[in-house]
Order: sequence, then C-alpha cells, then structure tokens
Amino acid sequence: MTRILAIETSCDETAAAVVDDGVFVLSSIVVSQEALHRRWGGVVPELASREHAVHLAPAVRRALAMAGTEWSALDAVAVTRGPGLAGALVVGLNFARAAAVGRGIPLIAVNHLEAHLHASWLASPMAPPSGHTPDFPVIGLVVSGGHTELVVMHDWDVVEVVGRTRDDAAGEAFDKVARILGLGYPGGPAIQAAAALAPATTSGSGEPDARDTLTRPWMRGNLDFSFSGLKTAMLRQVEGELHGNGTPVGNPSRLAEVARSVGHSSAGNDGARPVTERTARLARAFQEAVVDVLVSKACEAAVMYGAKEVVLAGGVAANLRLREALIAASPVRVRVPALEYCTDNAAMVGAVAYRQLLRGEVSGQGLDIRPNLQIGER
Repeated sequence: MTRILAIETSCDETAAAVVDDGVFVLSSIVVSQEALHRRWGGVVPELASREHAVHLAPAVRRALAMAGTEWSALDAVAVTRGPGLAGALVVGLNFARAAAVGRGIPLIAVNHLEAHLHASWLASPMAPPSGHTPDFPVIGLVVSGGHTELVVMHDWDVVEVVGRTRDDAAGEAFDKVARILGLGYPGGPAIQAAAALAPATTSGSGEPDARDTLTRPWMRGNLDFSFSGLKTAMLRQVEGELHGNGTPVGNPSRLAEVARSVGHSSAGNDGARPVTERTARLARAFQEAVVDVLVSKACEAAVMYGAKEVVLAGGVAANLRLREALIAASPVRVRVPALEYCTDNAAMVGAVAYRQLLRGEVSGQGLDIRPNLQIGER
C-alpha cells in the first residue's frame, strides 16, 4: 500500500487529502473561499493567497486526523504545481516542500488539469468503483472556469490535447452570463438553479419561444470551442429586452441596469428577490447552448479516436444537465466524478501522484510553480 498526503491550492479552495494507492480516499478536506470572493463577483488573487496561508496547516491536520494516520505512515507528499494563481500555488508548494524535507519523503509535483481527469476513479475504501483501470483510449472533456479542453488519454501519463477553447472557458462564460442576468457568483450553480425554474415550453403552441434559443458556436471542422459569442449574444438579448423593442443596445457598461431589469438574486445578497420566469428562460437557453456544444464535440471525438470511454472532468462537470446529456448521447461508456470531486480538491492530486511515484517521477527541492502549465506538461 502507498499512502500519499496531497495538497491543492491552485485557486480559491484550500484542500488536503490522504489517498491510498491512488484510488482510496481516506480523507478529503476542502476549505472554500466562495463566501469571501462572492462580494467581488470573482476570485481576488491576493485574498486567495492570504486565505491559503491561514487555512492550509489546519486543513492538513484535519486530513491526517480524519484518515487516522500519522506523518510516519506517509510515503510521499504531493502538491499542485500549476496551472493556477501564482500566489496561491506558492503557498501550497512551500508547505509541501517543507513537509517532504522534514519527513524525508518524496515530493511529487502534479498538473492540476490532469488531476481533474483522474477524479472519476476515486473511491472510498468501503465502496470501490466497478473498475479502477480505464479502457484506453479515453476521451477527456475538461471543463472549468479557466479551461475547456478535449483530450485523448492513450494511457495514464500519455495525454494529447485535440481541442480547446479559442476564447472564454465554459465556466468563465457561465460566470459572466450569470453576472449579466444578475444571478450572482459562482455562475455555474446559479445558472443551473435558475434554468431549473424555467417552464417546459414557452408558447401556446408548445414550441419554444424564439427568444429562448441561442445560436450554437459549432466551430465546424475541428474540435475547438468558442463561448465568447454566446456571452455577447446573451448580453444583447437582455439589453434589447430592457429597452422593450428587441433591438440590441450592445453597451457593456449597462450591465448593472440590465441585471436589475430582469429580476433576480444578486451576488452577496442573501435572500434577494426570486428569479423571474424570463430570467429562468434565459438561463436555460444559455445552459442548453453550452451543453449542446460540449456534448457534441465530446461524442465526435469519441468516434474520431475510437475511444472506449469518455470521462467528464473539472468544476463544470458538476452541472447536472451536462452530466445527463453526455451520458444520454455518448456512443461509449461515460465516467463522471462524484460531485465532491468535480471542484478543486486534493484527493485528485493524490491519484495522479501515486501513478507518478510508481514511474519514479519525483521532484527535487528546487521545484517551482508553473502558473501556465499545460496538459501533458510536468
């Protein structure tokens, strides 16, 4: 058995976990900063770094206690090297490096994006999944606030990027559209909740209202994505309705007025006004457009590369509509991570680190952060 303490501080979650053999999660502690950043409508890097410095050591102590283990029982310390916020990454790396030196055990640097790809194979010791080993090749759809990429996993450590966003990541688009609609932060859960309130149909004929559909950015002929146009289309749709004549105004400086006009709950406003039916329809229209594109590209890639499985990864993997649509449409088996392993966590870092340790991929004390690390890089 190989036991690893894993640390994750790439953005706004301070996380620590103890993982056995890259699969069995003995403990997973995540200290969220969501409430702190909500008032700003997004993550403030300096605040995130300070919070990591405050909460990381207690999180590690809790992870060890929950796992019922001591430092002496650990075989390695793993930490996210990148990508992520530079200041946030430094906090985690410095702690992990000191722990590895102090305990005389290996230090393992992990790629955050590849860790997300491994999250679907995590399990508790009492309830292991049906199969720990992927049936390669596997198509990975990584969807988060900072990344949207399609990859082919030829093996655990052989990952090829075959498609990526050319502008906004899907999660970033969710956040921006939620702000346009006044739904608050984080945008993904807010839009999902609002969309769930939309009626099944929007006209007497039973057909969807034309205003409730958005043109899909298909990017034909390749596996790339583009979501900035959807964001702009939503802005102009809402601005046009604000002025009562359907004519787009196209003035981004009017976002606050637009948000107020559609009736909503807003960021940092607990117990705010309920979402109106129109806002719910707009949220659903946007969510459906994003889901359609993500699912279509993933299925196309599965066929193109002869994949045996498709794995969904990243924070947006928690979107229930995306999960059900991908499972329904995929020509091959779909793996989705447990909801607690969709957003940033340290257990997924431990999963990758175990396989790197088996290959002898350990880091020296000169290890540094790489905020712009790409999939396939160490």
